[in-house]
Amino acid sequence: MLRKLLVTLVFLVVAGPIFAVQPDEILKDSTLEARAREISKVLRCPVCQGENIDDSNAAVSRDLRLLVRERLLAGDTDSQVIDYVTDRYGEYVLFEPEKTGANLLLWYLGPGALIVALIGGFFYVRSRRNASEGPAAPALSEDEQKRLNELMGE
Repeated sequence: MLRKLLVTLVFLVVAGPIFAVQPDEILKDSTLEARAREISKVLRCPVCQGENIDDSNAAVSRDLRLLVRERLLAGDTDSQVIDYVTDRYGEYVLFEPEKTGANLLLWYLGPGALIVALIGGFFYVRSRRNASEGPAAPALSEDEQKRLNELMGE
């Protein structure tokens, strides 16, 4: 019984996005529908955040899918449709925002921080290795060596 319930649950989780695009949304022209699907893959659902509008079941994703198809039927190119949606909802709806302006900071801050951390880690490990070796002890004079031997009982 538990096994059947688990299999059903896994199926529902995996098959959820299959039911996202409703049959009434699909365009009759297969070329336009293919373009709409490609555009939908680069647009993020404003509600789900981690899903594109093609996979999301949210109402706003349905509205965006219909908007994309409407713009394609009006004769817009793919880039015009994406620009229209971006102007209306902001750059947040793009999975890969353009590499301009303040977005450059977002694109390059992560790799830059990783490089700085690796360099800092290298110098930290290097300094710890040198510290563990320690400075060499100065040589003892004859008098100091005699005194040490007396104390050691030799």
